[in-house]
Amino acid sequence: MKKHITLLALLIAVFVSGVGMTLAQDTEQFRRLPVKVYRDKMKGGWIGQIAGVCWGAPTEFRWQDKIIPEADMPVWKPEMINQAFGQDDLYVEMTFLRTLEEYGIEASIRQAGIDFANSEYPLWCANNAGRKNLRAGIAPPDSGHPQFNKCPNDIDYQIEADYSGLIAPGMPNVAIELGNKFGQLMNYSDGIYGGQFVGGMYCEAFFEDDIIKVINAGLACIPADCQYAEMVRDMLAWYKENPDDWVATWEKCQKKYREDPEYQQSSNGGIDVKINGAYILMGLLYGKGDLDKTIVIATRCGMDSDCNPSNAGGVLFATLGFEKLPARFTEKLDHKTNFSFTAYNVDTLIEVCEKLTREFLAREGGRVEKDANGDEVFVIPVKAPKPNALELSWAPGPIANSVFTDEENEKIRFKAFTNLQKAVDHFFPGWTIGPSGPEMDPGMRDSFRGKKNVLVTHPVDREVPCVLTTSVDIPAGKKTTLRLVVGHFEQGDWDLVIRVNGSPQKTVLIGKTSADNTGWVEVTFDLTPFAGGKNVKIDLENKANGWSWEAGYWSEIEIKSEVNR
Repeated sequence: MKKHITLLALLIAVFVSGVGMTLAQDTEQFRRLPVKVYRDKMKGGWIGQIAGVCWGAPTEFRWQDKIIPEADMPVWKPEMINQAFGQDDLYVEMTFLRTLEEYGIEASIRQAGIDFANSEYPLWCANNAGRKNLRAGIAPPDSGHPQFNKCPNDIDYQIEADYSGLIAPGMPNVAIELGNKFGQLMNYSDGIYGGQFVGGMYCEAFFEDDIIKVINAGLACIPADCQYAEMVRDMLAWYKENPDDWVATWEKCQKKYREDPEYQQSSNGGIDVKINGAYILMGLLYGKGDLDKTIVIATRCGMDSDCNPSNAGGVLFATLGFEKLPARFTEKLDHKTNFSFTAYNVDTLIEVCEKLTREFLAREGGRVEKDANGDEVFVIPVKAPKPNALELSWAPGPIANSVFTDEENEKIRFKAFTNLQKAVDHFFPGWTIGPSGPEMDPGMRDSFRGKKNVLVTHPVDREVPCVLTTSVDIPAGKKTTLRLVVGHFEQGDWDLVIRVNGSPQKTVLIGKTSADNTGWVEVTFDLTPFAGGKNVKIDLENKANGWSWEAGYWSEIEIKSEVNR
């Protein structure tokens, strides 16, 4: 009997031990995140982005290679939270969310390229170069390859990568995958790694509030031997050396990542991803968990001083969650206004992020369970990050020879015009166009604000306009009228100057104050006083008046003569 009891006890011990091992393995292989907590932290991450970009916006690129004086740092006011709806730091990444929402989480990189090519907002740097390539028929990943894109290491995808972690809690390989899908539209090498690093930090911010651990989680998502990873390790080491002196660390960043030619290869100066990534980390490390201090330090580092505090604020706010944020960041928040060029307001943005998170969770082998209170819990599989293989922008690998098919090109509404005169000849025959500044992607739009075939121009600089010119004979005995329908970018305005034979005749501000509710202005000018003139020269100037969103949008240009009655 004793033998049987002993044997039974042994079997029970082995069984209990086996159950214990199974539970331990389950604990090691899965992380549990209550859906309420996920939703709260995800919303906190978006508010952090919003607060950071709004707070830093007045300083953007006004201080390059200089620390912003404390006295010049804007003071936060609760109503500033609603200045974000027109910020490209936010609405560009929502284009990527929209692709995933409309075409599914397995949407192809080519579909992502078509959607980005069809975006209507103005872009700069790598974003602009990548989109121009896409509109010219160069499909991703070649649209971001250094052979076609001269801005491969710019900050662009890093600015826009926050979404990739906010829809992938505890799933860093999803953030890496999304970086390869959307980051390659405009970036290469470190330009992509910077975004994957940011995405990886967000993935961990749902579970960890120790910023150094959050940073190390992001570091694990990128190749260890890339320059961006070297910068992250430097920042951690310099912080350890000077934990209370961020200016000393800023100076070390300046010396290595701005002044050393080894770290300026394929760099576009102050827009380089590494130096701006260092300023994100400056805020996170030296802010020491203080929300205001984190944003202020990331801003005061200079350069792209609204994007960097947006990334830093987003990561830190995500560790805390929306409900724990001070009222000054939430009490004035407008939940219902859509972000420019998107289908999302704050509430619908939160909804689509949760929807996509559930889809990625299921694909990654996770599940949704109910706890003892009946509340949902995400059960997230733990998988080690698998970073990309190292690529170097200054010694890139071969191109993929990727071009859009004829069928795909038909889906791209905005075609690239490398020769603006060709576009003018087609849509406004008889007119010639002078030099246009590259900002805001000049060319033809298939449609803009309800109008078809719209020409977009931009002043060359603050003083030199972009000019459309024609010479016409104005008949005697007839009333001759110049009629224009012109528009402006939502956040901008410009001066339309009409000259006849070189003499300024009329100046009209084209902006919200002069446009109708669709954003267009009809301008007429009587040319009858010049009746009988031969080869009368008429110039139409798209002239800057403040150097902010100064593009001119031309829908109709018409000179019409009729018999006087």
